[in-house]
Amino acid sequence: MFYRELISNGTLSITDGVASNADSSQATSKKIGLYVARALGAQEAQRKLMGQRAGTQFELAVKHFLDRTFPLMAPVRPGSWQVEHVGGSRKTYQIAVYEPYTHLDDLARAIEADPTLASVLGNSYEVSPDVLITRRPEPDLVFNDDEVVVDDHSGLFAVLREANQDRAIVHAVVSCKWTLRSDRAQNARSEALNVIRNRKGRTPHIAVVTGEPTPSRLASLALGTGDIDTVYHFALNELIEAVDLTKNDEAISMLGILIEGKRLRDISDLPLDLAV
Repeated sequence: MFYRELISNGTLSITDGVASNADSSQATSKKIGLYVARALGAQEAQRKLMGQRAGTQFELAVKHFLDRTFPLMAPVRPGSWQVEHVGGSRKTYQIAVYEPYTHLDDLARAIEADPTLASVLGNSYEVSPDVLITRRPEPDLVFNDDEVVVDDHSGLFAVLREANQDRAIVHAVVSCKWTLRSDRAQNARSEALNVIRNRKGRTPHIAVVTGEPTPSRLASLALGTGDIDTVYHFALNELIEAVDLTKNDEAISMLGILIEGKRLRDISDLPLDLAV
């Protein structure tokens, strides 16, 4: 269903022998991208989609994928979950309606009242995710099912308790990058750091899903720790086959480092990792 959506809406296509997620100016990118696209059944198109439209459709495809798969984790990760696509709105404070980021709404009002604060803070307060997974707080009946765990004298500040607050809680932030060009890798890192710095509570899962075919560009985002949990490729098995066929030792070695170093996984791993 995930690949079918990307192909049917034209996000993944082939135009004049170049896959829509490949860099037409780079031979390795073209070779890898074309192999992956053909392996997934991509169709020929007269022209590829504009970048913004392709990016939005990729975000929606990832959202729909998580809609279908994350609920299947209920046996190991019970709860009342919701997957939301918020990338289209690009509202800086979209995340401020959820815990642990509700204080950002107060910050937004302060900046509106005193614009000089924006020049002082820069963009360090901006959190503009593409896809969110949130969890509803639970009623006391859930906690006290077998025995009394919470009452009027205990657990009075825990955000998971509906009696304390009724806002959804951010469980995961998923950034979606159809390709990795210019500074997009650094943008993803900056977004991740803002998610970490601006929280008032537990850090959510922070993941990036990409369709980028070039190992060196994947490395620019995936290598290193401290910001993004893991990078997920939209078709890792096909990517491995394609890179092996290039006989490019550097590309093969880099992809191996990313996978063996637990920095790059397949999108099919994402719902399971989010259940941890």
